Amino acid sequence: MRTKRYLVVGAHPDDGELMFGGCALKLVAAGHKVKFVSCCNGDCGHFRMSSKELAARRKKEALKSAEIAGLEEYEILDNHDCELEPTLDLRRKITGIIRDFEPDVVISHRICDYMADHRAAAHLVQDSSYLVTVPMFCPEYAIPQVNPVYMFSYDTFKKPCPFSPDMAVAIDDVMERKLEMLNCHESQFYEWLPYNQGRLDDVPETWEERKKFLTDGWLFRNRDQAEMAGEKLKSRYGEKAAEIKYAETFELSEYGRQPEVEELNEMFPL
Repeated sequence: MRTKRYLVVGAHPDDGELMFGGCALKLVAAGHKVKFVSCCNGDCGHFRMSSKELAARRKKEALKSAEIAGLEEYEILDNHDCELEPTLDLRRKITGIIRDFEPDVVISHRICDYMADHRAAAHLVQDSSYLVTVPMFCPEYAIPQVNPVYMFSYDTFKKPCPFSPDMAVAIDDVMERKLEMLNCHESQFYEWLPYNQGRLDDVPETWEERKKFLTDGWLFRNRDQAEMAGEKLKSRYGEKAAEIKYAETFELSEYGRQPEVEELNEMFPL
């Protein structure tokens, strides 16, 4: 089987793990290549650290997570949190990253996401999906031989239209390691996000308790995805689908190459 390449473009360090962590673990184990990109440096997600200290800390956290998954790279762009915009310079940057990595599949947020940075990252990927094929735009990067397939990660937003999965991947067998990836981002999952949610006093100390804390607080989304995409899982895994509790799901973008169902299934040999 040909080695495939997957590029995950999120707004912040830890978005890639939430969107694609289970798939990344399984794909790398199968000999494929995965790269995460964070469009922001993570410098606003805290309540007492300085921005400079936090950005440095979050980079270290991301690199620890990348090591667990065996990523090709975890690239963090030097843009401030809460200020990301789909500028021409960043359009060039994302186009260059896509061309340089030559992915078979690009994963990102949907453009209707609640968070401004998520929407901007989604917009940048969306804008780049056609420009990747234009030779005179960013001519310093070669046009990839095959135009990537673009896919959106799961969210729960309903307007202007709800998420509709075209691909579902069971991740039960790598849940422990996905939790380990999230655990690397201590500044977020045990400090900033609990603080922002008014739950800072609920953060446990031991790893066994933290696994439950992360699963109940964040990976319930993967349970919801498995339930929502039951028919997709059944078509892929047959009778074993009834035993699947956790999944990562993706919606095919109308931009970029449009694979047939058989080819799309081959892109996720999991």
